[in-house]
Amino acid sequence: MKRYLFFDSTKCSACGACALACMDQNDVDVAHGQQPFRHTFTLEQQDGSLHFYSVSCMHCADAPCVMGCPSACLRKDPDTGFTLYDTANCIGCHSCAMACPYGVPTFGPDGKMRKCDACIERQKAGLVPACVKVCPTGALMLLSEEELQARRREELRQKAARMEAEQPARTPTV
Repeated sequence: MKRYLFFDSTKCSACGACALACMDQNDVDVAHGQQPFRHTFTLEQQDGSLHFYSVSCMHCADAPCVMGCPSACLRKDPDTGFTLYDTANCIGCHSCAMACPYGVPTFGPDGKMRKCDACIERQKAGLVPACVKVCPTGALMLLSEEELQARRREELRQKAARMEAEQPARTPTV
């Protein structure tokens, strides 16, 4: 069944718990030059408002990294929809990194590509990804396609209601 990692920016506080859980789950050693698979950051607008983000692989439907990989290291899993990798096939050419519009693929000390795999092994064991499990605000979720569509419909309904409420009252003059 296809699942989606969903991020609700209105709930994120950029606390970094997701990034730490990801590093722990994937044995990422930043002290030895490895890059984490998930990053959190804060964006300050000119008006002073703050927006918080947690970013990792987008698991694109038409994943450019998969198309750019000459060694079949990367593939789209037809069952889950996630972009998965097999380091045994990686030749360290960095084609995936050049193809990825988000700059997601990282390379370990061995020169092999690594990236977020949505904790596929945890999911196979009936668990949610580590980042989802530790998110204290519920900003990260693992959703089914039906749950995702329902959430999008609700967001559109709320947006339409806000837009309608913001419209000035109009009185006919004829």
